[in-house]
Amino acid sequence: MIKGSSFILISFLLAVSCSKKSDPTPTATTLYFPPSGSAWETVTPASLGWNESAKPDLINYLNTTNTRALIILKDGKIALEEYNGVQLTNSNAFTGSNNWYWASAGKTLTSALVGIANANGKINFDSKTSDYIGTGWTSLTPTQESKITIRHQLTMTTGLDDYAPPSTGDSDCTNASCLTYKADAGTRWAYDNAPYTLLDSVIALGTGQTINTYINAQLLSKVGMDGSYHRSGYNNVFYSTPRSMARFGLLLLNKGVWNGTMIIPQSYFDLMTTGSQNYNLSYGYLTWLNGKNSFMVPQSQTVYSGELTTNAPADMFAAMGKNGQIINVVPSKNLVVIRMGDDTQDTGLVSFKFQNDLWGKLNAIITK
Repeated sequence: MIKGSSFILISFLLAVSCSKKSDPTPTATTLYFPPSGSAWETVTPASLGWNESAKPDLINYLNTTNTRALIILKDGKIALEEYNGVQLTNSNAFTGSNNWYWASAGKTLTSALVGIANANGKINFDSKTSDYIGTGWTSLTPTQESKITIRHQLTMTTGLDDYAPPSTGDSDCTNASCLTYKADAGTRWAYDNAPYTLLDSVIALGTGQTINTYINAQLLSKVGMDGSYHRSGYNNVFYSTPRSMARFGLLLLNKGVWNGTMIIPQSYFDLMTTGSQNYNLSYGYLTWLNGKNSFMVPQSQTVYSGELTTNAPADMFAAMGKNGQIINVVPSKNLVVIRMGDDTQDTGLVSFKFQNDLWGKLNAIITK
């Protein structure tokens, strides 16, 4: 038998225990999603506790690095939006209504579209590329070519030679004569534009629609983005306004879900943002990953130790292109950073140094 005082004590402890179990679990900050059109809520850096006194130094850096546009989203709202007014013509400065190229930052957008097509039953990651675009799309033997799958194209592991063939001097060449054997598919990572570009043909033939028609129906219209792909030499380059690039970054921040509507399947978003092979740990499915122990860069087989972008948060993942076209997503801080612009003096195919230097300036402002 439980005595009165003991009974009271046990009852009190049970009540406390039940009370703790029923306490609501803290929820993450709710993200804001802008409606279609030009309206977009803003928030001041001061209200976020950021250091606004460091902003002039950032603006000077943007101007000296030929930046056209910089947008920083915090919890989905615009915290900074800068256009530096560099003249595109004699009469028109660059503004938020101008279109600009994404360069290889568009790879991550194309990757998302392939993931959507897979979820729609249009593309199988483990099917041979030749199942979609026909045999003889390379100069490889039939056996070598048959080993290349869509997954290899998405992870830069086709085994094709990533250096320009002497006959063309153009490493972006997608002609069969330009696509030569270097290693078996899946045994080597190499940043290679040509097999990536051929994903556009895979999408078109797999879905029965042009890439612009399909992406508009499946992604752009649902997220409120403008933009389209345009042919430039062998490449197919995406152009949009800066805020459309920011909308895609916000979609990625929310793991492929736009205001409650799934756009990119969760399973594929996980593939995009997780290491895709054991050669370049900092590369997912056409997406760069920070916070890993090592990384590789285009046109090199050297494995560098350390993180991709030491000045940025470790959980950042990125779409990155030539001349500093950047989408940086930081889940731990609910941040999206996009940058569009011209030559940053970072001459590589991907602007690693510029991205790291930019974060050095951002860290002086984003103090929380």
